[in-house]
Amino acid sequence: MRKSVSLLFALAALVATTAYAADKDSVTIGMTLEPPTLDPTTGAAAAIGEITHYNIFEGLVKLDDNFNVSPLLADKWTFSPDLKTITFTLRQGVKFQDGETFSSKDVKYSFERAASKDSTNKEKAFFASIQSIDASDPAKVTLTFKEPSFQALYHLGLNTAVIVDEKSAATDATQPVGTGPYKLASWNKGASATLEKWDGYRAAAEIAIKRVTFKFIGDPSAQVAALLAGDVDVFPRFQALQDVAQFQGDPRFQVLLGGTEGKTILAINNKKKPFDDLRVRQALAYAIDRKAIIDGAMNGVAPPIGSHLVPNDPGYVDLTGAYPYDPEKAKALLKEAGVTTPLQVTLTLPPPDYARKSGEIIAAELAQVGVQAKIEDVEWAQWLSNVFKGKNYDLTIISHVEPLDIGIYANPDYYFQYDSQAFRDIFARVQAAPDLEAFKAAIGDAQRQIVKDCVNVFLFQLPDVTIADAHLQGLWKNAPIFANDVSAMSWKP
Repeated sequence: MRKSVSLLFALAALVATTAYAADKDSVTIGMTLEPPTLDPTTGAAAAIGEITHYNIFEGLVKLDDNFNVSPLLADKWTFSPDLKTITFTLRQGVKFQDGETFSSKDVKYSFERAASKDSTNKEKAFFASIQSIDASDPAKVTLTFKEPSFQALYHLGLNTAVIVDEKSAATDATQPVGTGPYKLASWNKGASATLEKWDGYRAAAEIAIKRVTFKFIGDPSAQVAALLAGDVDVFPRFQALQDVAQFQGDPRFQVLLGGTEGKTILAINNKKKPFDDLRVRQALAYAIDRKAIIDGAMNGVAPPIGSHLVPNDPGYVDLTGAYPYDPEKAKALLKEAGVTTPLQVTLTLPPPDYARKSGEIIAAELAQVGVQAKIEDVEWAQWLSNVFKGKNYDLTIISHVEPLDIGIYANPDYYFQYDSQAFRDIFARVQAAPDLEAFKAAIGDAQRQIVKDCVNVFLFQLPDVTIADAHLQGLWKNAPIFANDVSAMSWKP
């Protein structure tokens, strides 16, 4: 009798949970970092796209979690035979959230703004490669590139290529206005941001989630606690990797293990002495045990990388064996370069757990070869100001999450200050590749060149670990871009 009663209670609880899940129309998403702005066309932080991309702002095309390209604000497109021109037929009946009608003029404005002299768009070089934009037909837009642009569609799927309205662009950083299904309801700095479904969206009836709150929780232990307490429904890019097994054994949760485009590197200031000497940079590479870092900082779940691409990228070359762990060789190279040890350097670490934990291990490994790395923990604003913009650093650890972004090595003013005409010549071939095979060959040479020059020490691919309520569906497994497509989410029984 007692067993029957217990079973009845269990079934009643299950029915109540099922009904509750089916009726829910809101979701709370955890985020490790708070974005400094909400305009992805002017800010570099990946966290901007986690809130705004596909939710507030939309681009001509959409990338999914398998890196496939599909229509979004463009219904279809055609390439010219020489791959220099793409003509997009635009979706009709689209409006911005301020009531303005979307047309080709908005595409022209957005892309010319991104390429302008004062642009801070992190894909500025791509937009500058557009020779002309024909927006004479409101329903069509034609982009003509200076060179064949085989990979243009991938760039146009990034959050840097979302379309903005000229009337509201100046205030998008705090009051974003896009064509997407959600509008900003509130931004409680330091705590959360909330979006509400926009009833004027062209397909509002298809949107199941009416309200989404993004909670900023940087501490990994606090992320675990928030999930267990039900304070968040899903945590993409979950940081407490040592606690994943706990959730895998709990039927209340689902665990998705995938990969990102995040190339995690020990970045080196190539123009600062003694790092302007190739032998010193090579010494750092030989001093670092990549496996120990992956095991110690990432709980063993991050694939190693040897260059600035990840294994699922087209044209990826496995160069992880280029600088095997060899402390004695590291010492010999430092001596050959005339470096007096102990060499005092600063290792600047931004907030993410992967950076702070990896930094502790790397500092210990460098000490074994005579490099004393003083750890300096900084917040994102300080990192962006001193490292990314000011280039005032020795070493830092960061994950570059933009897909196929090896072109940053062609910019001598980029924060690691690598200046190589040989690489720029190779990258010109990447950009002008007429087909996939030529692209793979050129991007393979690009990877080999930056490894030959030991620009940075390449560590691991940032994994994408998502912990979510078992009833929430429509989640991405992989993250080729950092986005939370709330329009695809819903609750199931």
